[in-house]
Amino acid sequence: MNDTKDPRYNTGDCLRDAFRFLADAKFAILPRDVAHSLGEFEKNLWGSVRWLADRSVEYIDDALSGGDRLRDEWQRSRATRQPPAPNATEGTAGGI
Repeated sequence: MNDTKDPRYNTGDCLRDAFRFLADAKFAILPRDVAHSLGEFEKNLWGSVRWLADRSVEYIDDALSGGDRLRDEWQRSRATRQPPAPNATEGTAGGI
């Protein structure tokens, strides 16, 4: 693909090498200040995505904890109630 001897493009993994070269070339075709501005924009974008992912993970953890508390409360509530008396009119056929 390229004739450079840069070890970044010669890792032995041809897909990784190709993607690395394309990522570098994406910035190389732009003027330096534009490339750095675009790089900062991309880093901020991915940082925002990471922040949203972290908030989502926290939300899921909170929801799991709340679900556990609610389930325990329901089970305690169910355990304290008296079971209903068996109905003498129901037969073995399931009330048919």
